[in-house]
Amino acid sequence: MSPDPEAAGPSLEEIRRGDRRAIARAITLLESTRPDRAARGRALLEALVPHTGSAARVGITGPPGVGKSTFIETLGLQLLERGHRVAVLAVDPSSPVTGGSILGDKTRMERLSRAEGAFIRPSPASGSLGGVAHRTREAMLLCEAAGFDVVLIETVGIGQSEVTVASMVDFFLVLLQPGAGDELQGLKKGVLELADALVVNKADGDQRPAAERTLAEHTRALGLLRPPSPHWRPRVLAVSALTGDGVAGVWETVEAHRAALSASGELEARRREQARSWMWSLVEEGLHEAFRAHPAVAARIEPVERDVEALRTTPASAARSLLETFRKS
Repeated sequence: MSPDPEAAGPSLEEIRRGDRRAIARAITLLESTRPDRAARGRALLEALVPHTGSAARVGITGPPGVGKSTFIETLGLQLLERGHRVAVLAVDPSSPVTGGSILGDKTRMERLSRAEGAFIRPSPASGSLGGVAHRTREAMLLCEAAGFDVVLIETVGIGQSEVTVASMVDFFLVLLQPGAGDELQGLKKGVLELADALVVNKADGDQRPAAERTLAEHTRALGLLRPPSPHWRPRVLAVSALTGDGVAGVWETVEAHRAALSASGELEARRREQARSWMWSLVEEGLHEAFRAHPAVAARIEPVERDVEALRTTPASAARSLLETFRKS
């Protein structure tokens, strides 16, 4: 048998000094479906945990076409100029039609991907948002241990990905299109309630007046909602990712939010709750896998499903039957 080229894996020292190839190899181990490789990735992460937790974690979402890639690249380049080290991680649900990645790869941010002090990693979900969320959390910790003090987590802005990203970050930012008349109706109320800031992009040229109207509309809308934190009132900003105008103000807002929540103790409490929730979601995932892999249960799943589909039994009764099989075996 030929030797496994990933057998050694990256070293802790390589990751701690911010070697981007080593970080990428470590994330690949964590994403692996091979138990031996995944175990090596988990061992690396466990050793690095004491060096995590110091980065600003920012989630960014918005509808397709809003300019997320341009915005993130412009923000990332400005942060590099300020002396920060920036990691960009993409929670990237796969297309239900083609199975391919929706967000695409890091070539969307060519200048940022080439810059020293930056690291970009997309993580296609292949149909499992829960799985990609776990991998994104793990990648975030690796990047923090590698010395990146800003982690930007991008989501395509469809389905449940916004809620998932909001559950792993300190600051949640929603990008908006200027002048979309039905946007207040189309943007889910739940997303507005999660937002620490709404940012109207493309506020330049002919679209500037429309951007200002959108800013005013969403400022009024936010005023009707309960803010996500008692120590922070969400802000609405207008920027041009293309020209860079207003982007510095977005980061100043992130810093003001971080200062407010740190001073109140809420940031630390939020992080503790996120870690606890992550642990239990992993427990639930493990139990689900163990349940379906159990031989006695696995043998009954197909006939029970057929009974449910044929209306010979109720879903509730079928579920109780499978659970009883699991408990008895």
